[in-house]
Amino acid sequence: MAGSGGSVTDPAAAGRDAQAGVVIGCGTSMSAPPLSSLSDEDLVGRARHQDVAAFEELIGRHEERVYRLAMRFVRNETDAREILQETFLSAWRNLEAFAGKAQFASWLHRVAVNASLMLLRAQRRHPQVSVDEVAPEMLDQAVDAARALGGADWSKRPDEQFQSEELRRHIQEAVNALPEAQRNVFLMRDVDGLSTEETAEVLELTVPNVKTRLHRARLALREAITKYFERS
Repeated sequence: MAGSGGSVTDPAAAGRDAQAGVVIGCGTSMSAPPLSSLSDEDLVGRARHQDVAAFEELIGRHEERVYRLAMRFVRNETDAREILQETFLSAWRNLEAFAGKAQFASWLHRVAVNASLMLLRAQRRHPQVSVDEVAPEMLDQAVDAARALGGADWSKRPDEQFQSEELRRHIQEAVNALPEAQRNVFLMRDVDGLSTEETAEVLELTVPNVKTRLHRARLALREAITKYFERS
């Protein structure tokens, strides 16, 4: 797996896990279509019948995204690999809990978020968000809102202002100061790029709750930018 420093634990090992209580079955027949041509839902159906090859195909499709998500939470390759492995082990053990009402990718995303938060809580840490990974259009919107408030020096272009290490520090401090509930939504929406509906599904919130928390997080960022411009 690119960037992860190692691949996920062999699902066969997961299948032998005593807690999972599963017995690995035989592989697919020679006449079966190639696994790469199957949808996630079809692969999940096979994996539920202990088809390890089908689950390995799911791992190959989704491990890079899960790893990137984990890195955004923990900023540590060792912890990210631990989250990656725990995510797929948990998914293997709980495939029956996947009802199919949502896409497998969304369900797996939720499993990965839970694994990330559990590790952080065990270490008494909080999710970390880097300003470098915030969607540029979101920063542009924050700058426009700050400009509308007036009282700032706009002699420099916004893109030049954003090169300021001091400004970046102010924004980073504002993000770090967000309550965990707001930071998680901010991470999902403005860093990982999920839609409001997907974020609600992953975090098991209502859409209005997601919108409220995201609004408050963006407002905090906007205020940080405004304070910087008022001082500059």
